[in-house]
Amino acid sequence: MNGAILPDPIELVALDPARNIWRRYSITASFDLFGMIVVETRWGRIGALGQAQRHAFADRAAADRHIFATLRRRDTAHKRIGVPYRSRPNASSMV
Repeated sequence: MNGAILPDPIELVALDPARNIWRRYSITASFDLFGMIVVETRWGRIGALGQAQRHAFADRAAADRHIFATLRRRDTAHKRIGVPYRSRPNASSMV
């Protein structure tokens, strides 16, 4: 932990009202009580409870690799669902 800086939270949305696509995706990193970096990923339909997954990492490099791999997968959304994910400008309004 010792003054380590974690990456900023990432908030993404994929919207296409004409096709009724309203998806959200968020990635946050924090420290647990034992000094491990916990990366939490949440996803689902906007306005719904959705799903969450947590992974713990001993070092920042491993956490970054996981985050970048996850973002690479989100980058292919336009091929899979027909709508790309975009950064959400106001992360605090996403519930």
